[in-house]
Amino acid sequence: MSSILKEPSIPLEGIPTRIRSIEPISARVGTRNQLVVKIQSADGIVGWGEAGLSGREQAVAAAINHFADFLVGRDCREIGRLWQECYRSQYFEGGRVITAAISAIDIALHDLLGKTYGLPVYQLLGGKQRERIPAYASCYCESYAGDAGSFTSAVLDEVAGLVEQGWTSIRVPIAGHSARDVFEPRESIVDTAKRIAAIRERFGMGLMLGIDYHHRLSIGEAASFCQRLPKGALDYIEEPIRDETPDAYRELRRLTDVPFAIGEEFSSKWQAAPYIESNLTQYLRIDVSNIGGFTEAMKVIGWAEMHYIDLMPHNPLGAICTAATVHMSAATALFSYTETHQLPNCPLGFHHPDIFPVQHQLAGDSYPVLDAPGLGVEVNEEALRKSEALNWNPPFLRRRDGSLTNW
Repeated sequence: MSSILKEPSIPLEGIPTRIRSIEPISARVGTRNQLVVKIQSADGIVGWGEAGLSGREQAVAAAINHFADFLVGRDCREIGRLWQECYRSQYFEGGRVITAAISAIDIALHDLLGKTYGLPVYQLLGGKQRERIPAYASCYCESYAGDAGSFTSAVLDEVAGLVEQGWTSIRVPIAGHSARDVFEPRESIVDTAKRIAAIRERFGMGLMLGIDYHHRLSIGEAASFCQRLPKGALDYIEEPIRDETPDAYRELRRLTDVPFAIGEEFSSKWQAAPYIESNLTQYLRIDVSNIGGFTEAMKVIGWAEMHYIDLMPHNPLGAICTAATVHMSAATALFSYTETHQLPNCPLGFHHPDIFPVQHQLAGDSYPVLDAPGLGVEVNEEALRKSEALNWNPPFLRRRDGSLTNW
C-alpha cells in the first residue's frame, strides 16, 4: 500500500512546533503488517506512532490522510484540541477505524513533543510511578501440529522453559488457537480445561496463569468452560465473549467467579464506561493503539483507578506500540502486567531490529523505564519502506456445521 505525504499549505515560519507533514506507512514487520505514522514538525523533529486494527491498515491509512488535510500546519503542542477535532469534526463521531488513526497520530505527537523538549513521554503524562513494567510471557506452540494430547504436552514443555527463565506470569493458548479453517468451541473448551488442570498439577498455584479466548465463545460455552476448571486454577480469562453487549458479561459474571480481562477492542471512553462502572472487568486490557492514543487511554485508566481495576495492557504490535505501552504503564497507579512478544520463544518477529534498531528491551521479566526523549524508539526508514506490506486477512473460521465463528 502506497503512503501519501501531506505537506503544508500555510506558512510555517515563526512556530517551529507546527506540523510540517503527516505520512502513514504500511509495511510488513515479521509475520504481519504494521501501520505507522510519521509526523514531522517545522523544525525537522520527527514523531512516530502506530495504529492498531490489524488487517484493516488501508482503511486506517485513509483516515489518517483525511486528518492530515486539516492537521498539517497546526501546532503539535495542542494535542488535546487536535484529538477532539479528529474525533468530532465530521458529525459521525468515533468508530474503530477513526480511533485507530487518532491513536497513531496522538502517539506520534507525544513522541514529537517529548523530543522537542528533551523529555520521555511518561513525563508528559504526569511522571513515572514505577521503575520497571512487569510483563507476562506467552506460549506459542501451535495446535495444528498434533492432536490435543500432544499439544498439551508441548504447552507444558514451553511453560517449563519459561518458568526456568524466571517468568511468574504466563498466558497459555487455548486448544484450537491457531486453527486456520475449523474452530469448534465445544471441543476447545473440553481440551483447554484439561490443559489448565495439567499445568496446575505440574507447576502448582504459584504461577499467575491466564488464557485468551479471543471472543470465540458464547455465554453458555464460556460458563461451561469456567465451570470445568478446578477452583482457582485460572487467574484470568481474556475476552471470552464479544464485548458489544455489556449485559452479556453481566450474565457471564453471574455464572462464574473467574476474573475477566476485557478491553482490547475498546475504541473510546464511552465503550469502556459500562465495564468500569459496573465492575465487569477485573483487569483493563486497553490498547493504546486502538483506544485513541495516550490522550484517551489516560482518561480511561484514571476512571478505572476509581474502581480499583488494574491495568493489563494489550500490546500485540511492534516496537512503537510497545514503547507507548511502557510509557503509559509507567505513568499509571494501578498496574498488573503488560503483554509482550519479545521473548526468544516468540516466532512473530514484530520487533525486527533491522527496522527498529533502537527500541525498548526486556530485562528479565520486565521493561526498564528509560529516560530517553520521546518514546525512545528509532526507526530505520529505508528498511521500513523497503518491506512491502502483505495482502493479509485473519482466518475466516467456521464451525463444523459450516457457520462463521470468530477468529
